[in-house]
Amino acid sequence: MKQGKRYGESAKLVEKNKLYPIKEALEIIEKMPKAKFDETVELHVKLGVDSKHADQQVRGTTVLPHGTGKTLKVLVFAKGPKAEEATKAGADYVGAEELIPKIEKENWFDYDVIVATPDMMGVVGRLGKVLGPKGLMPNPKSGTVTMDVTKAIQDIKSGKVEYRLDKTNIIHLGFGKVSFGADKLAENYDAIMNAIIKAKPAAAKGQYIKSVAVSTTMGPGLYIDQK
Repeated sequence: MKQGKRYGESAKLVEKNKLYPIKEALEIIEKMPKAKFDETVELHVKLGVDSKHADQQVRGTTVLPHGTGKTLKVLVFAKGPKAEEATKAGADYVGAEELIPKIEKENWFDYDVIVATPDMMGVVGRLGKVLGPKGLMPNPKSGTVTMDVTKAIQDIKSGKVEYRLDKTNIIHLGFGKVSFGADKLAENYDAIMNAIIKAKPAAAKGQYIKSVAVSTTMGPGLYIDQK
């Protein structure tokens, strides 16, 4: 019941059918009744593309200037010098084939992102059915299949986020915490929106950005004026 009451109080601050400038929307979010934890501020972008077509996929990464407010744990699949490099760069876990039974049989998922060197993708590929549904499969497009494991780890730890379309042609992602304040959140918002706009597929026709909304994890959404 408390959540319902808090949501109701928050909803009173939002005007229906209004398109807000991003800064104003984030200032309203700051004024909303607080949860018992530092809520994530989420972005929801509906695009005028069709994700069923390979040439209309929208996916990529960008580093947020103020990070996400969450420290991500990184698992690196690498061997030899690259494994040593990953450890020095701050990877939380480093390994190779020996990790497969741990992940498959023990349901070990105490990490947020997996990075792999290209030569290890044959090994990682055997975990596709387990990692794929969880969105953990390394991918060259997201910079997680690379020989430069140091850069990959540093980017992830400093606030790199991945954006990708879901089946309904919407991108959902968190871009900071309520405690960041409107100014820092607005800078993070600009960074991710610029990246999404630059990622517009050549095959996309008509209006690319259909709608943009921001919300807290448990709060009402505010639609953003993109002009």
